[in-house]
Amino acid sequence: MRQKTLVFQGCGTAMITPFTWDGGLNLKTFDQLIDFQLENGTDALIVCGTTGEPSTMDISEEAVLISHAVERVAGRKPVVAGAGSNDTSFAIRSAKQAKSLGADALLLVTPYYNKTSQEGLVRHFNAIADATDLPIILYNVPSRTGVNLLPQTVRRLAEHENIVGVKEASGDIAQVAKIAALCPELAIYSGNDDYVVPVLSLGGKGVISVVSNLLPALMHQMAMDYLQGRCRESLEAQLRILPLVSALFSEVNPIPVKTALGDMGYDCGPLRLPLIEMQPNTHAELLRQLRAFGLVE
Repeated sequence: MRQKTLVFQGCGTAMITPFTWDGGLNLKTFDQLIDFQLENGTDALIVCGTTGEPSTMDISEEAVLISHAVERVAGRKPVVAGAGSNDTSFAIRSAKQAKSLGADALLLVTPYYNKTSQEGLVRHFNAIADATDLPIILYNVPSRTGVNLLPQTVRRLAEHENIVGVKEASGDIAQVAKIAALCPELAIYSGNDDYVVPVLSLGGKGVISVVSNLLPALMHQMAMDYLQGRCRESLEAQLRILPLVSALFSEVNPIPVKTALGDMGYDCGPLRLPLIEMQPNTHAELLRQLRAFGLVE
């Protein structure tokens, strides 16, 4: 079996996108967030993924963010660009743009709204993979897209040399196990912060994390502890973060995590409609969890 590219192992952070209060991109805060990640051991930065609000950015804004991240990171860690779409031709355009801007890999979510069949998923992802030589991580998140990338379909897609991994956020650990059994050459990443250790126990390579926006050192260490045989320490960290994970997903991502970074002193600006500010009751619980980790006073 041919060896596939390993984009990263450990914890990749699904970066938020800070906006200015008049609606533009806040690159000053973006730089601060990138530096915070690099200084605290994150293993990869994912730009323009779901947590980065790409659904309300145009492709030129995505280009600015990707190129800015590539320049700021300067090769110290991989920059993975979200380039998924429900329009295959647009996804190809986004993938080519990310390549031209220096991204190290692509994250491709399953098509949403118009959805498709499993055969359609194979054709969609293979068309994108044929159009670029960047390594590709598939992203399965049926709660948001309405379509589930089945293990047998992942097996077919793994035949493409450029498809090297899958971010699994179905919430179904049995499905993750089936992918691990069928596709031993693929890097599997947990797409949910609340079951990182179970995915690692099935041979996963790490997590693409929302929590690591706030706690990059802890999330990096949790993944590396498991990968390096310190399973008890990894499990303790996994259990410790569960209340924080619950608070961070008490409203639609990225509303809580962006609110939390604002509470921590970063000028992240507003969310873009249709996302709105966090509600008082859920925000109060989020603040309680942030205090428990010493992130706010």
